[in-house]
Amino acid sequence: MAKFPKEFLELCRSITAKRPKTVIDHILKHGHISTEELKSIYGYDHPPRAARDVRELGIELETFRVDGPTGRKIAAYRFADPTKRKFRRFSGRTGLSKQIKEQLIEKYGCRCFIYLETMREQDLQIDHRIPYEVAGDSDELKADEFMLLCGSANRAKSWSCEHCENWKTIKDKTICLSCYWAYPENYTHVAMRQIRRVDLLWQGSEISQHDKLKADAAKAGLEIPDFVKKILSKAVGL
Repeated sequence: MAKFPKEFLELCRSITAKRPKTVIDHILKHGHISTEELKSIYGYDHPPRAARDVRELGIELETFRVDGPTGRKIAAYRFADPTKRKFRRFSGRTGLSKQIKEQLIEKYGCRCFIYLETMREQDLQIDHRIPYEVAGDSDELKADEFMLLCGSANRAKSWSCEHCENWKTIKDKTICLSCYWAYPENYTHVAMRQIRRVDLLWQGSEISQHDKLKADAAKAGLEIPDFVKKILSKAVGL
């Protein structure tokens, strides 16, 4: 640890969320952590998400290749040189999260940006509109660079973004600006695919409506999405 600046180590020690703390502590002790170690030792089936958690907290990681247990090359993560970049206490899930969350709720209400449903504040999570892996962070973080998502919407966005070619290779911010996952109210593609989608959520007293749709769909021999599409097509005369 002596090779790292004191401020950097203080930032590392200040992080308490389990997944990023696990990654950070392992790297501090061993120098790096591989995707295989994240899976086999810590049970994280999606290592890039664990690495992303660390990056979103203001600690840059480098991805490189190491020999895996079968002899093939696998990905591993280590700290980028903290003396060569200006890092700050991002604390995406703690201090900054609280401040930005309050600003977003004040402006847009306490609701998920994807499902557009009002939810409890504790059920909403902060997420970058444009993935950190594509655009990084601006010098002055602004609330509108983020969005509020419920857990299921956040997981769906993460999966879709991480399988998008722009995330993996292109890294063009302008592509994300017209994506559903950044601006669901005004988009031209979904993770670079020509798709249009409507995400619906039934909660509280609305659950009975969902259950009736499910029963009617079963009678028609259809899954709920296909049944809803059929109803909508008839409603608009298609």
